[in-house]
Amino acid sequence: MPFFYVFRHAVFMNSQEQQTLTALKQSLMQSNHQHVIAQSKQFLNAKPSEDATREAMYVMAVAYRLAGEIKSAITALLHLVEIFPDYGRGFQELGYCYARDAAHNDAANAFYQATRFNPALVAAWQQLEAVYKRDNQPQALALAQQHISFLQSLPKPLLGAHDLMHEGQLHKAEQVCRQFLAKNKHHPEAMMLLAELGVQLKVYHDAEFLLESCVALYPDNDKAQAAYQGLLAKLGKFPQAAKVARARLAQQPESFSIKVSLAHALVGVGELEEAIGIYHDLLADKQDRPALWVALGHALKASGDVKEAIDSYEKAAVFAPDFGDAYWSLANTKTYRFDDNALVAMQQQEALDTTKLDDRIHLCFALGKGFEDAKQPHKAFEYYNKGNTLNKRTHRFYIARTEAALEAQASACDAELMSEFSGCDAPDPIFIVGLPRAGSTLLEQILASHSMVDGTMELHDILGIASSLSNQKKAYPYNLADLSDEACIALGEKYMAQTQAYRQSAPFFIDKMPNNFVHIGLIKRILPNAKIIDARRDPMDCCFSGFKQLFGEGQEFSYSLDDIGRYYCAYEKLMDYWHSVLPDHILTVQHEDVLDDLEGQVHRILDFCGLPFEPACLSFYETKRVIKTPSSEQVRQPIYKTGMQQWKPFEGYLDELKLALTKRSDIS
Repeated sequence: MPFFYVFRHAVFMNSQEQQTLTALKQSLMQSNHQHVIAQSKQFLNAKPSEDATREAMYVMAVAYRLAGEIKSAITALLHLVEIFPDYGRGFQELGYCYARDAAHNDAANAFYQATRFNPALVAAWQQLEAVYKRDNQPQALALAQQHISFLQSLPKPLLGAHDLMHEGQLHKAEQVCRQFLAKNKHHPEAMMLLAELGVQLKVYHDAEFLLESCVALYPDNDKAQAAYQGLLAKLGKFPQAAKVARARLAQQPESFSIKVSLAHALVGVGELEEAIGIYHDLLADKQDRPALWVALGHALKASGDVKEAIDSYEKAAVFAPDFGDAYWSLANTKTYRFDDNALVAMQQQEALDTTKLDDRIHLCFALGKGFEDAKQPHKAFEYYNKGNTLNKRTHRFYIARTEAALEAQASACDAELMSEFSGCDAPDPIFIVGLPRAGSTLLEQILASHSMVDGTMELHDILGIASSLSNQKKAYPYNLADLSDEACIALGEKYMAQTQAYRQSAPFFIDKMPNNFVHIGLIKRILPNAKIIDARRDPMDCCFSGFKQLFGEGQEFSYSLDDIGRYYCAYEKLMDYWHSVLPDHILTVQHEDVLDDLEGQVHRILDFCGLPFEPACLSFYETKRVIKTPSSEQVRQPIYKTGMQQWKPFEGYLDELKLALTKRSDIS
């Protein structure tokens, strides 16, 4: 059974903080409520770590409630969930307080939020069960009872591990789960839970192994099959995900959820016609499915049918005016414009206490884009910043840890190691790396317009290979030096085999995963003949564009101006290092140079890749292909320069970004 090791930042509680909190809890159990309140305030005034702050605020609120000071408890809890908006146990306690205060609707909403953020809270589900019985909501009642039944069926250690996981205590949850599995080998729920923990810890290789094993041991367990399929899709292994979905559908041909999951996987593969057909069939059966309208819109947008995509997104918003993803999807076409009435309605929706956190985040980014289009930078930045702040609170990203990881790549991959080329000698891959929003989609579209190059997508395969190397006796990337020639060849061949499903018939293909810049050392070890293009853009334009973009996942550095500025500097430093140890193996392409001299840069890129010039590369916007990145519509148009210096109207709000970029000298 694989072990998961969690490397956490110093925001975790130290031993002194743990001792203080233990003492507070003991005092609470002894009903010393006023003492707990006073000591909690004193402890919080000392500005403890993030985790300690959350726990102390929670303990203080419980003490207020037990002391009968309900108003104070509610005030404390509202402050708590404002700072930690995904804290399920905080919402549960808020529900108890509202119930004591006879605010039944507020209590029901709080318990609902509690179960959203922590589905392992049996007591919150039981409170909702009573609400749904009272209000005669049979569907909601059935769902609540289903959850209660499942949670009560779990062995106590696994229930506890579920609770710990949803409260962000991943290390403790992993320990409990491993201890349980040591005594109950191959327990399916434990295997699935440990895999879920592996996903959250980004130990994807081990998570995939666990789920693959669980499916093999329990072939009739559709829950395990669904989890396995979901992980394959998350890892970008869409052909395998589609295969699993088809096998599940053969067993359950009328399953709505499996049909949807198959369509999602087909979009990932690029088989858009079949996916769109599935979405249409499901919507014909029932129109009121806003998430499905959005999914259909994404497929249509990827195919280049933006008009129909917009129509789908608008239908989603009609059926669910609080569905934030519908509005963000409209904004993310980059061509859609909200009118004044829409902006007012979106603002009102975002401000409602009943609007879910995820919907608020999506609405904020949509409002940012809407007000930017309306030439109101103050309002635009207000919402961009609010959306990023809310998003950052739901993730555990620490820029210092990322900076250390990038420095480790340079430390591990010295000049001597990078001179040893012994992997798979296939010349096929062309990697385009860099930061998101740096112009990589334009470069891909130019190259994919060449008859000898297949455009694929942002492939996850290098990241997957890196993940598989992370769980070794010697840590990755330091174990790259220990890879034998045979191992390097095998890993290179594995990459080539895995990516074959995304190719057509051209001799070369593009892998446009931006984050691959981290793993250039690995790439050159296993694919020494691969071409690498480094997409660069003016740092202020690149960083601010990333700050405005709501990414699906994997770009958590973009949620704060300081983080994104520091990340840019760390990226640039690492790329400079790769250039120094791999001279002539990496081509840097500046986005602004492409805009100024398209033909000259196209010749330069093709020469680097060993490709003859083709005029189609200059008329790249005429090339019909699947594009799923936010820049899809921009690259379906001729070159334009309106995207340059879009940060200028916001300059008064970007001091934090400028400060983070002070290591550079070219900020204008």
